[in-house]
Amino acid sequence: MVLTAPITLGAMAKAATSPTKFDGLAPKIRRIEAKSGGRLGVACRIAGTTVQFGYRENELFPMCSTFKALAAALILHRVDGGIEQLDRSIEVPHDAIIANSPTTKKFAGGTMTVAQLCEAAVTVSDNGAANLLLASFGGPPQLTAYLRSIGDTVTRLDRIEPELNESTPGDARDTTSPLAMIDDYERLTLGDSLSQRGRAQLVEWLVANKTGDDRIRAGLPKDWKCGDKTGTGAHGSTNDAAVIWPTSGSPVLMSVYLTGTEQSLAKRNAVIASVSRALVEAIEA
Repeated sequence: MVLTAPITLGAMAKAATSPTKFDGLAPKIRRIEAKSGGRLGVACRIAGTTVQFGYRENELFPMCSTFKALAAALILHRVDGGIEQLDRSIEVPHDAIIANSPTTKKFAGGTMTVAQLCEAAVTVSDNGAANLLLASFGGPPQLTAYLRSIGDTVTRLDRIEPELNESTPGDARDTTSPLAMIDDYERLTLGDSLSQRGRAQLVEWLVANKTGDDRIRAGLPKDWKCGDKTGTGAHGSTNDAAVIWPTSGSPVLMSVYLTGTEQSLAKRNAVIASVSRALVEAIEA
């Protein structure tokens, strides 16, 4: 069963616009999907416009670690509100160190600042750091509530690491849609949901990400600036969401979600890179 996100009036208005530059792209994305052996979701928009492309953009996909950028955004929102401090120290207990915690394991038994935890969660997808951040603001329900407050009626986080990566087909827990994710990225990195300082900090972490070189970034021209957050889970779930600055023109929001494939990680990464490359070709046409 494929779950579909509710479509807001705003999303419908944006999706209704079919710019000439994206005409004919859907068949190419469909061929990439068929070759992947899974279900592929894509959303791309020229920031501040209705010029966008979508393919299964309103269907729900496992979020996996792409939630970590949103968790960091909530931390920055709390800093903006004076209820959190980036230099506050948080204890890192030994039992917080789970699989894929390359940074927090170095601090086990000690402390890390909130800023260090955010950086670890976003730039190396550190699971221990992500769980400590979630605990700092009350857990997954609080992240979902924050997303509702900024206009995202779709994305939901229900569990912590590593359970949120189970990605069981038909399970609505811990899911988003490609369109909801680029909407969030536009609000958080380019809009006014965060202060100017908060936006700049989030972008700095996203641009410093070290896990996305083989995904969206691999399909971009080398001189384009990109900030992204990846996610990987069970059932072949492989994701990437990005804000991109071409050398000229407006920024671009892009998200690619893949699930339900048995292909190797390298091939799944290549699927996302192929989608990114196809979108760039359309944008530059």
